[in-house]
Amino acid sequence: MKSKTKYAIVGTGSRATMFRDAILNTYAGTCELVALCDVNPLRMQAWQDTVDLDLPTYAPAEFEKMIQEHAVDVVIVTSIDRTHHDYICRAMEAGCDAISEKPMTVDAEKCRRILETQERTGKKLTVTFNYRYSPRNSKVKELLQSGLIGTVTSVHFEWLLDTNHGADYFRRWHRDKRNSGGLLVHKSTHHFDLVNWWLSSRPETVMAMGDLRFYGRENAESRGEPRFYARSTGSELAAADPFSLDLTQEPDLKRLYYDCEAADGYQRDLNIFGDGISIEDDIGVMVRYQNKAVMTYHLVAFAPWEGYRVAFNGTKGRLEIDVTEKSYVSASEGDHNLSRNVKGGSTHKVVEPTTLLYRPHWGEPQRIELEESNAGGHGGGDAVLLRDIFGDPEPDALARAAGHEDGALSILTGIAANQSIATGLPVNISEMFPDL
Repeated sequence: MKSKTKYAIVGTGSRATMFRDAILNTYAGTCELVALCDVNPLRMQAWQDTVDLDLPTYAPAEFEKMIQEHAVDVVIVTSIDRTHHDYICRAMEAGCDAISEKPMTVDAEKCRRILETQERTGKKLTVTFNYRYSPRNSKVKELLQSGLIGTVTSVHFEWLLDTNHGADYFRRWHRDKRNSGGLLVHKSTHHFDLVNWWLSSRPETVMAMGDLRFYGRENAESRGEPRFYARSTGSELAAADPFSLDLTQEPDLKRLYYDCEAADGYQRDLNIFGDGISIEDDIGVMVRYQNKAVMTYHLVAFAPWEGYRVAFNGTKGRLEIDVTEKSYVSASEGDHNLSRNVKGGSTHKVVEPTTLLYRPHWGEPQRIELEESNAGGHGGGDAVLLRDIFGDPEPDALARAAGHEDGALSILTGIAANQSIATGLPVNISEMFPDL
């Protein structure tokens, strides 16, 4: 009988629960979770208590000891973004394969270290791009790959984060660009990877502009809406702020974060209209690909609804996909979902979440029927991704599984865009990163 694959998880926040639950339940017959690593021992214990686990736990300095003592086969990295490269490289150097949450890392130097380590060790790195696996995005890839609209010449991509989800990036560790690379790396890596994959091409030249226009103290004061508190939980001033988050009102957040602050001082509920935010919330990017296609991209992190719109122009017509993930945020009803946890953050039911439309050069527009699924999150993509990671992958003509090179290409667009914002100049990716 084949032995189970042994996994260790580094980073026991909410991002790791998808992998934990898959190993413990759906794939328990072939997979085994054997150890945990985190900077916060209280959080590792709280994380285990939610599912009655009692695994050995290790501090970051004991990472290699953990791998050796438990004969770990694969390390799953779900720590803070700026530490991904360290754990990925240490895992591969210790003889393990690695699975990393997106983004693979946050800057070119760390990316280079990962690629060099992978080449030297020959170990496998999987980057979890679950948006590739959602049926709607897979259908777009299938249609473009079939030549339906001919050669794609341009792409317009608009992604909106609403005032519930978008705000959350500005109260957590993501708000410091050193930790996350900003939304162009942390969040847009999903989107840039989709376009790389959809077009079967690579980014070549990047130009970007962006700024902090809504969140932050200066913006709030300019609108006459100052919020003078440091954090939400326990603040009387925050009680009247619809953007505030009281960690004690959400059991999972209280258990994983508020009750664990004594170990590392991390506060999950900072004022999104305070100081210390170094990331942008309204960003425009233009990218030219090696196949000469050009993408215009825009991300807004304070929109009244959430979703994305993508249009592909081709030599035989046009393909348009409109995806509504949340149609609006209500301020009158409570919603304490772990990832949608703003006070009063209920959302209207989405009746028609996705429209896919083909517009030929000659003839009437044709609506293309889609398989819609929200099982497992990310438009049904999570469940299929987890099957690829922990189960028996099926032959895939769409090549949805993503490795280290895909991970690098997805973040390099964002890294180049950050450089362009800082300098006001276009950035050539091959000059910035000639090794790729």
